[in-house]
Amino acid sequence: MMKIPKQEYTAEFKELAVKRVKGGQSVGAVAKDLGLIEQTLRNWVKAAAAGKLNGAGAKVVTPEQMELSRLRAENIRLKRECEILKKATAYFARETL
Repeated sequence: MMKIPKQEYTAEFKELAVKRVKGGQSVGAVAKDLGLIEQTLRNWVKAAAAGKLNGAGAKVVTPEQMELSRLRAENIRLKRECEILKKATAYFARETL
């Protein structure tokens, strides 16, 4: 089974997401709106509070790299879904004979 690649995010994207939470929006609402996993956003909020959101050693990610990583992850998810549908179709085709 293919491993879904880790998605990368720009510093600006992380800061925007954290700002929305600090501005009073819930972690759940912001995560859903931005297509994030809630725990990822919680980690960013915690890191921002410690002044380490984009600290030393953080990889610099361009908007293009962020989009590419998102598309790669989506591509693998869609391939998995397609495989599941193929197996289900084959299974149900056998049952109807």
